[in-house]
Amino acid sequence: MLEVRNISKTFNPGTINEKKALENVSLTLQDGDFVTVIGGNGAGKSTIMNAIAGVWPVDSGQIIIDGTDVSGLSEYKRAPFLGRVFQDPMTGTAGDMQIDENMALAARRGQRRTLRWGVSNKERQQYMELLKSLDLGLEDRLTAKVGLLSGGQRQALTLLMATMKKPKVLLLDEHTAALDPKTAAKVLAATDRIVNDNHLTTLMVTHNMRDAIAHGNRLIMMSNGHIIYDVSGEEKKKLHVADLLARFEEAGAEVSDRMALG
Repeated sequence: MLEVRNISKTFNPGTINEKKALENVSLTLQDGDFVTVIGGNGAGKSTIMNAIAGVWPVDSGQIIIDGTDVSGLSEYKRAPFLGRVFQDPMTGTAGDMQIDENMALAARRGQRRTLRWGVSNKERQQYMELLKSLDLGLEDRLTAKVGLLSGGQRQALTLLMATMKKPKVLLLDEHTAALDPKTAAKVLAATDRIVNDNHLTTLMVTHNMRDAIAHGNRLIMMSNGHIIYDVSGEEKKKLHVADLLARFEEAGAEVSDRMALG
């Protein structure tokens, strides 16, 4: 479903601030894979996510989604293939619009707009059913402005909106990092349920080693623009935080307190 072939990205080339963020990185995700990505600051985690999304062009290599080479496509032209949830809960929704209006925008993604009434009663019923699955009481607040929601509620809504059209690839860029632990656990539980129910191919970047181990069927560790560890299946299920710390130490990679303590 996703192929990343030998991509490289250097920021500020030829200057004193030159930084090789990715160096000949290759990665293949099969249909339905849920891959967590762990790494320290500057490891290349967000860079590979932004490269897939088309936020910036790569210097070399290819990015192929479900058989389509999107390497030369701009960010908005890649949007039909992707769903994305950012670290900032404010990023994925329109705060001045109602919950049902935000969901209607997500439902109409890629379709032609008309002058008909924005949200039908049938659609509201569908949105209520979807919101019930979050277990946050949002199904009774369809007309509430999204800007009045808590960060966790807003992030859960963003997750729902990002997956309504069943994207080819779902990108989760530290989507629980700004939430308190209890709310983060709820959003991660919703993530697992939505990904599994819809059989979504997912890439989730996280700083939290425990979350990286607990979620998904595969784990990738990055350091200095390279993938240094790739584990899946039963081997992943047996992992502990100490194992990941040992891998970082072997690679001479820096581990932040945030990563080690979760």
